[in-house]
Amino acid sequence: MLNKYPLWKNLLILLIVILGFLYSVPNLYPDDEAIQVTSTNLSLNESDREIVTTALEAAQIEFFGLEFDETSLLLRVNSVEEQLRAKSAIETALSTGYIVALNLAPTTPAWLQAIGAGKMNLGLDLQGGVHFLMEVDIDAAIARRMEDNLGNVRTILREQRIRTRGLNLLDSTQLEIRFADAGDRSQARAELVDNFPELQLLNREADELYILDMRMTPETILQIQRDTLLANRTTIANRVNALGVAEPTVQQQGADRIVVELPGVQDPAQAIQFLQRIATLEFHLEAELGAASLSYESYTTPDGIPINVDNDVILQGDRISNVRSTLDQYGMPQVQINLDAQGGNQINRVTRENVGRNMDILLNETKSRTITSINEAGEEVEESEFYEEKRLISHATIRTALPRTFVITGLSATEANELSRLISSGSLAAPMTIVEQSVIGPSMGQENLDQGFRGVLLAAASVVLFMLAYYRVFGLIANVALIMNILLIFAVMSSILPATLTLPGIVGIVLTVGMAVDSNVLIFSRIREELAEGSPPQRAIDAGYDRAFTTILDSNLTTFIVAAVLFSIGSGPVKGFAVVLMIGLVTSMFTAIWGSRALVNLIYGGHKVQTLSIGGGHAAAKADA
Repeated sequence: MLNKYPLWKNLLILLIVILGFLYSVPNLYPDDEAIQVTSTNLSLNESDREIVTTALEAAQIEFFGLEFDETSLLLRVNSVEEQLRAKSAIETALSTGYIVALNLAPTTPAWLQAIGAGKMNLGLDLQGGVHFLMEVDIDAAIARRMEDNLGNVRTILREQRIRTRGLNLLDSTQLEIRFADAGDRSQARAELVDNFPELQLLNREADELYILDMRMTPETILQIQRDTLLANRTTIANRVNALGVAEPTVQQQGADRIVVELPGVQDPAQAIQFLQRIATLEFHLEAELGAASLSYESYTTPDGIPINVDNDVILQGDRISNVRSTLDQYGMPQVQINLDAQGGNQINRVTRENVGRNMDILLNETKSRTITSINEAGEEVEESEFYEEKRLISHATIRTALPRTFVITGLSATEANELSRLISSGSLAAPMTIVEQSVIGPSMGQENLDQGFRGVLLAAASVVLFMLAYYRVFGLIANVALIMNILLIFAVMSSILPATLTLPGIVGIVLTVGMAVDSNVLIFSRIREELAEGSPPQRAIDAGYDRAFTTILDSNLTTFIVAAVLFSIGSGPVKGFAVVLMIGLVTSMFTAIWGSRALVNLIYGGHKVQTLSIGGGHAAAKADA
């Protein structure tokens, strides 16, 4: 029968529309102003929660909806003013080592959250926040790698009892080893060539000494640059996630820069302090009994036991490729560490020759703190000061030679998770400086958002009025399909395929509003042509949808390809526009062809029809005849 969908197809379309409505509804619920507290070093505990709540009560700040676990504490307040007061009170009450960030908490009902329905993530231009352009010190990363090589060369030569006349770093990419005779140099070269495949070894003589130069090749330097950028970008992304920022942007720009955008972050100073935190993991052996006092430093384990740690670094943390907290075969916690090829060779050699000794892991952090001083004019001046902090995070006995993948045991579940988190969030492979910073206030973002949605409403209202006036009942059908399309776009961007809505994305929605009815215009025009040629109404409807389908598919497919190219090569605003356009093309195909067809079938299908209310008096008159 013409213009009659089977029951299953009608139910499927109805189900999709209902799901679109449910998953777009959360966007009607405004967010609450909130404060989020996380720790930079340790897990949160009950005492931290009590300190925070006591500080707020003392400041007479009302709060509600407190959410607390080992990783973060979040509480809601009634206004932006109380949010700022709460942040100040909490920062005063807590010691250093905590991040107190302004945040927004959703108010979506629990039953909607239970089915995975949430709000759209808003971009920096709509929600406000901070934008940073950070430059990575590649030279420092290369120098650090060469210092690491120097320490390992010294260890190998000492273990092989090869005498030298000194080891020196000539620059960040080259070191030299001096020998008294050529035999020692040849023996050293044979030992080092396999352990340092990324270095070029060259012989030379000077001042009656036999010298072995070890230089980084251009390929190695380029690889270090790539690895450093990737490691820093990953570390920054992990740190941003710890801030609880929804849909942040962390992207590489050029050869040595990283762009960081944090929507919803209203405190750039706190973000700077957190992002620039420099930390380095170092693997050491415990100092031997009777070792010279200058060859080691003393640290204390979490249990208060003093440990003397040898100064020589046997492995740097940048050699770690992956880490995770697991359980052993007896259900006891452990931390599994994977090293890259070079790190695997280093750790295997050192541990093979030091079975029975203890290995220590140090976390060396470069932190910043604000120092307030009085200048000559008697005014308070705040300056950032960097300082180093080292602490022992693991002390374990070497039972056997370690391969590239090994585990650290003897930890509690909390200690294992903490160690895994510290290594996973990682250390910056090289220092970073902020070369560009901009702040977008939430009021400006809200203004953009309000104007954008007013634009969407105005565009939709204009299209609705035109379609009603020009296509009558069929225009009403197209308008219902348009509303369905907008709901589906919001649903897909909110929960089904989470994406970030930016100002260019709103432009994409406005464009989609026009394109959504474009398919119906093609269909309706084809129906009117069929009516003008004398086709019966039912056959005109069927022919209109069938013959317009190919044109609609071709048009939307070519536009989708263009949007996909924009998404793949673009960044930031371009990606935001492309994402919304691609989603809108897919949903408009569904609503304009199958959604509107189901409504037409409901009104005209299954019974004899004499006339169609589709506008264009000539075509309608033909149908009446």
